[in-house]
Amino acid sequence: MSIIILLIAIIVLLLFIPRIGFMKKYRKGDSKGDRIIVEDALKHLYDFESKKIDATQDSVAGNLQIKRGYSASLIERLLQLNLITKVHEKISLTEKGRNYALKVIRIHRLYERYLAEKTSVHENDWHKEAEKREHDFDDEDIHKLAASLGNPFLDPHGDPIPDASGKMLIKEGIVLSEAVVGKVYEITHIEDEPKETYAQIIAQKLFHGAKLKILEKDDLRISFESDNNESILAPVLASNITVMAREDEAGEFGVNRLLSCLNQGESSRIKEISKAIRGLQRRRLLDFGFVPGTEIKANLVGLGGDPVAYEVRGTVVALRKNISQHIYIE
Repeated sequence: MSIIILLIAIIVLLLFIPRIGFMKKYRKGDSKGDRIIVEDALKHLYDFESKKIDATQDSVAGNLQIKRGYSASLIERLLQLNLITKVHEKISLTEKGRNYALKVIRIHRLYERYLAEKTSVHENDWHKEAEKREHDFDDEDIHKLAASLGNPFLDPHGDPIPDASGKMLIKEGIVLSEAVVGKVYEITHIEDEPKETYAQIIAQKLFHGAKLKILEKDDLRISFESDNNESILAPVLASNITVMAREDEAGEFGVNRLLSCLNQGESSRIKEISKAIRGLQRRRLLDFGFVPGTEIKANLVGLGGDPVAYEVRGTVVALRKNISQHIYIE
C-alpha cells in the first residue's frame, strides 16, 4: 500500500509542481499559468509574423503543444483581450498584442545576455533558462536587468533586443550557405531553435562574432576555416547562420593571430578576447590584465605543450590551449 501511495505522490508532483509540472501552463484558476500560455501564444504569433507565415489555430496548438479545443478557447480569449484579430483561419497580432509580444521577447533576450555575460551556464541551456524566467519580470525588473548589462542591442546569438518602446535593430547579412568561396565573413547571428540544430552548430566551435573563410561549397556541403579549425556543414545547417562580409580583415585571417601560437620566450600584444570567452571566464581574464594593448610573453610550456604560463602585467598566469586559442594578438 505504501508503494502505491508513493507512486500517486510522484505522479501528482510531476503534473502540478511549479515550473516543471506537465500542467504548469494549464492550471485553471492560476492567473500566472494563464498569463504564461497567453504570452507563449503571442511569441509564436510574432515569430510567424516576422517570418511572413500565416498563423492559424492549428499552428498555435502545435507550437504550444496543446489540444485543438484548448487552442480555440485560447484564441477566443486573445480576441477578447484585443491582442489579436482573426479573419477566416488567419490570426494576426493587433498593435497591443505586438507590443506585448515584444516585451516578452525583450525579457527573454536580455536574460540570455545575462546568462552569457554574468554566469557560467552553458550556451546549450541559455534558451531553456530564459524561457523559464521570461514570465517573471515586471517593468522595473526589466529596466534594472537592461541597465546592469549596459542596455545591449543584441543577445548572445545575435538577435536584436527590443528597447523599452519596442524598437530594435534590423538583422543584416546573408545566410552562410550563400557565402562566396574565398571571402572572409563574420557570424552575426546563429538561430538557436530547434535546439538539436543549434547543438550541432556550436559543436563546430562556431559562435556569434567568429570569423570564417569559405574554402569550398556545393549542393551537399560548405567547408570553411576559422582561426581554430576547419569545418564542414550541410547547407541545411549553414542556413541557420547569418554572416556579413569582412573584406577589411581578410589579410589578418589565420591561426598566427592567436595567443596559443606564441612559442616559449616570444612576446606580443593582446588585440582582443574572442566572444567565445564569456561570463565568469571572461571576467577572470580581464581581472588578470588580458586587455587590448597589453604586452604578453609565453614564459613556460607545460608537459605536452599544455598549459602555457604567460607573463602579463608582472603576473604569471597559466592558460589551457582551449582558452589561449580564443585570445587574439597583434
